[in-house]
Amino acid sequence: MEKVLGFGGLFFRARDPKALAEWYEKHLGVTKTPTDYGTTPWFQNAGPTVFGPFKQDTKYFPAEKTAMWNFRVKDLDLMVKQLRDAGITVDVDKEQYPNGRFARLYDPENNAIELWQPNGPYAGDR
Repeated sequence: MEKVLGFGGLFFRARDPKALAEWYEKHLGVTKTPTDYGTTPWFQNAGPTVFGPFKQDTKYFPAEKTAMWNFRVKDLDLMVKQLRDAGITVDVDKEQYPNGRFARLYDPENNAIELWQPNGPYAGDR
């Protein structure tokens, strides 16, 4: 069976797409979509990607949203400090899981963002 290689993009609706793209670039380093073919888009590091449908009534992210973004990070503590220094509220999960550490924040349009610092076999060569 032929399989997909990974995600080629994540597309979603936003009230203010320009401002939201700028927020992601400024705070998380996800560069904006290029406006020409000569500009390189954001490249993510190779690593695990979880494709996980949730039950429709999940409480794991806001009920009015249909998705949550999960970004892998190299150093959760440094990323959390950077975001908090910018005035962004970040909640760090106190539990250390077998697959790593997690933190939660929300973008300006209330999309849930989970930060994941993988460890063990999930860490790869971050």
